[in-house]
Amino acid sequence: MSAVSTAESPTSPALLDVRAVAEMLHCSARHVYRLADAGRMPPPLRLGALVRWSRRAVEDWIEAGCPSQGRAER
Repeated sequence: MSAVSTAESPTSPALLDVRAVAEMLHCSARHVYRLADAGRMPPPLRLGALVRWSRRAVEDWIEAGCPSQGRAER
């Protein structure tokens, strides 16, 4: 059984903020930023001052066993 539900409901946002990603990963928001900066998770999308992650990318990454994504660029 998967820890992440891949079924999207109409109310599920396609883009997640750092708190939502941290909740999915059971870690702190700061740790999410550290993982992204180190290239150990899918890179975020930057929309002006907003930083968001694709729900599908994060769920796929978790389903794949959380492999490193390569070095992220800032």
